Amino acid sequence: MSEELSLNINIKEPKWDQGTFMGRAKHFFTVTDPRNVLLSSETLEEAKVITENYRAGITKPGLTEDELWRAKYIYDSAFHPDTGEKMFVIGRMSAQVPVNMSVTGCMLTFYRTTPAVVFWQWVNQSFNAVVNYTNRSGDAPMTVNQLGAAYVSATTGAVVTALGLKSLASRLPPIASRFVPFAAVAAANCINIPFMRQRELKFGIPVMDEHGNRLGESPNAAKQAIMQVVVSRIGMAVPAMAIPPVIMNALEKKAFMKRFPILNAPVQVGLVGLCLVFATPLCCALFPQKSSMSVSGLEENLQERIREISPNTTTVYFNKGL
Repeated sequence: MSEELSLNINIKEPKWDQGTFMGRAKHFFTVTDPRNVLLSSETLEEAKVITENYRAGITKPGLTEDELWRAKYIYDSAFHPDTGEKMFVIGRMSAQVPVNMSVTGCMLTFYRTTPAVVFWQWVNQSFNAVVNYTNRSGDAPMTVNQLGAAYVSATTGAVVTALGLKSLASRLPPIASRFVPFAAVAAANCINIPFMRQRELKFGIPVMDEHGNRLGESPNAAKQAIMQVVVSRIGMAVPAMAIPPVIMNALEKKAFMKRFPILNAPVQVGLVGLCLVFATPLCCALFPQKSSMSVSGLEENLQERIREISPNTTTVYFNKGL
């Protein structure tokens, strides 16, 4: 008869050391695994029950440590860390590779005409808006009006940026126009993410002490969190949108590509997908998911409150979002 699983395994934290880049990379390779998108609702709910029961001190008979960690990562891939609600499927980080490779591949393929630029930038920013909202930090909901205004502002800004860059690139060498989608996406991330998370900038995100006790909400922490996410997202786009154009520029001069131009889009999508499989988790790992900042960097009123209720706390922690 197998021994009962120990209740001392800390599944509130990732399996690997998040103080190192390698530990964070292993964590995000698991969280962003595209195969998680294919898991059934029954599997997700079972993982949720196993994870929540274990945290409450209840173990499923016969459960092994490997099965526990597998359930924890299935749970993390589908449920929001702050609200606990099941996330919309295309907003999950595990959907980043399959959805992004299709959208990005099409952006890189159909970049020559204005209607194509507008359409694919709109599709991409609509997808980004869903991802940014789904992976926001904190547990305060956005109203429909706030969400709609943020979506329209972010998407309009992204499309206008793309068209402006396209116009500029028309006066540059042909290879330069291939990088218009990347430049537009990089600029759009600086617009889309803050707009979709503007409530956090206004009201703040929850900050905790080292034991997970909630100390208040901080807009300064939100600024740091959003800046880190913007950098990660732009980094994520670099390999997927900078490497394939160079390869495709060379391939399109080959006889077989001239003979079968229909292969352009599938080859481009495949190249983007290959880049994203590695770029997505590695760029998510640039900063710890559980980010931190000094109490002295918080707002004055929150500093005073923390000094009153937790005088020994010098560093606070918060979920930066993804």
